[in-house]
Amino acid sequence: MRRLQLVETEAVPVADSVPRLRIAIATQDMKALNAHFGSAKKFAVYDVTPHESRFVEAVEFGTVSDESGKHRNEGDDRIGPKVDALRGCNLLFCLAIGGPSAVKVVNARIHPVKLSAPEPIETVITKVQTMMAGNPPPWLRKVMMAQQERSMDFLDEEE
Repeated sequence: MRRLQLVETEAVPVADSVPRLRIAIATQDMKALNAHFGSAKKFAVYDVTPHESRFVEAVEFGTVSDESGKHRNEGDDRIGPKVDALRGCNLLFCLAIGGPSAVKVVNARIHPVKLSAPEPIETVITKVQTMMAGNPPPWLRKVMMAQQERSMDFLDEEE
């Protein structure tokens, strides 16, 4: 696995009251959501608010599944490292994800979202922003509430 992270010289201010989500997008080319979870060579990770988005990192994997549901070397765990690499993300967008992989993703507190066809990454981000800014569907509202609760965890330490 290789990680390319954005290093910022200044903190990016975001008001605490602004909802924000970290999303991961399964991609083969860093241009579009165009991969199944298990066969994704890369994941593009973005921080998204209703009005802004910011690229955070790219995570690349050398050996992936062949989309048949089986991994190249039986017995090798190719899913666990992907889930571990995406910890801290709130949403995972992909074209497909198998049941066992979905369980691992959900257990990592990441909500998987399957899209039926490839889309440019910018389109996926715009759709998330539109849902966040308007009346989010129940599944997204739940993710946003969980994210807000996680960001407030540090307040309990003072008591």
